[in-house]
Amino acid sequence: MRIIRGIAVLVCAAVMADAARAQLPVETTLADFFQSGSQPDSYDQFIHSNNCGTCHGSVTEEVRIMQPWQGSMMAQAARDPMFYACLAVAEQDARFVGDVCIRCHTPRAWLGGRSNPTDGSNINDSDRDSVNCSTCHRMVDPVYEEGVSPIEDETILANLLKVPEDFSGGKYVMDFRDRRRGPRAVEPPHAFLQSPFHKEAQLCGTCHDVSNPAYTRQPDDTYVLNDLDTPHPTDVARDQFPMERTFSEWASSEFARGGVDMGGRFGGNRQVVGTCQDCHMPAVDGSACDFGDPPMYTDLAAHELVGGNAWAGEMIINLYPDEVDADTILASMERARDMLRRAVTLDAAQDGDVLHVRVINETGHKLPSGYPEGRRMWIHVECRDADGVLLREFGAYDWNRANLTTDDTKVYEAKLGIDQAVADLTGLPVGESFHFALNNVIYKDSRIPPRGFDNAAFKRVQAAPVAKGYSDGQYWDDTVFALPVGTTQAVARVYYQTASKEYITFLRDANTTNDKGQVLYDQWRQTGKSPPVEMALLTLEVQWFSNGDFDSYGGVDVTDHAAFAGCMTGPTGGPVEPACEPGDLDGDTDVDLRDWSRFQNRFGP
Repeated sequence: MRIIRGIAVLVCAAVMADAARAQLPVETTLADFFQSGSQPDSYDQFIHSNNCGTCHGSVTEEVRIMQPWQGSMMAQAARDPMFYACLAVAEQDARFVGDVCIRCHTPRAWLGGRSNPTDGSNINDSDRDSVNCSTCHRMVDPVYEEGVSPIEDETILANLLKVPEDFSGGKYVMDFRDRRRGPRAVEPPHAFLQSPFHKEAQLCGTCHDVSNPAYTRQPDDTYVLNDLDTPHPTDVARDQFPMERTFSEWASSEFARGGVDMGGRFGGNRQVVGTCQDCHMPAVDGSACDFGDPPMYTDLAAHELVGGNAWAGEMIINLYPDEVDADTILASMERARDMLRRAVTLDAAQDGDVLHVRVINETGHKLPSGYPEGRRMWIHVECRDADGVLLREFGAYDWNRANLTTDDTKVYEAKLGIDQAVADLTGLPVGESFHFALNNVIYKDSRIPPRGFDNAAFKRVQAAPVAKGYSDGQYWDDTVFALPVGTTQAVARVYYQTASKEYITFLRDANTTNDKGQVLYDQWRQTGKSPPVEMALLTLEVQWFSNGDFDSYGGVDVTDHAAFAGCMTGPTGGPVEPACEPGDLDGDTDVDLRDWSRFQNRFGP
């Protein structure tokens, strides 16, 4: 007994010693998050978007350049309170990791050297111009093509410390001069270079494939923390831990292989869509300028730049009333809701005593895609009787408390977390986690893949499904719901939510640095708690069906079990007798093994 107690004391002491050694933040440095491309030095001359609005539609709505951009999350990326709340916790977890975030949320600050300290405290009012006109229109293709790329790019690339090897992680290359670029051969009254790069999805991939360079991918697809104060050994995204893979999802889809005819679903005047720009900057009739006598186009890229975030804009209006135009933000939020409605097709069909629901991904990437923390989509089903009484609800959402019932429906989401090695280092528990700066495991990824999905290809780009199977070529998902007896109408919906209650609460409670988590939480409560957006709705009239209740007692019990056994017609079935109709659960006019399986599911006390 004394020996056992002695061992227990030793084990306890060892655990306490490990806990004492485990600490946050991890002592990473800027070197751990170094990424190639342009570096902060002489780029403080990036102009404010107000200068561009003078000629590009800040007044004239028909010029769909400035006003749509002003309301977009691209224009508000450095005002988003969720960005600052997340940044605070990330910096508590790993020093200097904020460098990865700031470089894409406000390139103006990052290139101007105001990203250090990396907690965002040095970002100024002007930097909140976010991903502005100058950011995108001074970007240089890191792959120089003689005779295609502007000849000036050869010198720009030659003067970089390191040319990026892929399009990801904010590894942008910027023209060191204020020479604005675009895909058309025009002669505006400012320095301009024609750039094919601005019609390519790779430009968008610069900030929409994000990795954590502090981790290195191993041959067994695990991720190990690098030696500290050391740049990533390859600087290649696929060798780092994937935080989000929207661009790679697209690059591995059918859309990237010549485009898909979507019948104008996303592309405005364009039927076939292939690139990010085709859907998120749809082709419209109009002019790019409201100065002088500009040419009219039928394929003007409307600078709408919307995704699925139809909520954060309202918080930004509240927090920055003197900096933003509320009308343009509200208009962008409505465009985001419209984008969500176009992103999915919902089908449903009755099969005897069950409802089959199919959710079809119409986008060129996973659905949903992007930053995974707290972002989710789910199926909601209501079963009602002839009087409209609700008999059963699947995927119920409490709009007052922002609580989602998840155990009886399908939730499409990605869940990241940490492994034992990181747990030992930090003192955090193994498993799912919102500590995105520390996460090195994908525990779940049930999001629906796009057209052209291939398991091997998605695995190569670190975007394979996890804890959920999809077959090659599958861009939909099927879910079965048991219909309660008496159902005459089923209403199926698909909802999308930008941020779950669990994530918002985490960002408040985990923050020990500043008030950014509390600010976010307060705004979340004031703006409907990230209200879910209804993406699709389908109502189905349900035909009469049996549930195996032979004696009409109200349930399926041992008495019904005996009756069902007497009605079984063998593996292949046969015509059902009137007395055996309650056993025909799948509605195919016989009582066979398929019905037996369903009967067993109905069986209870």
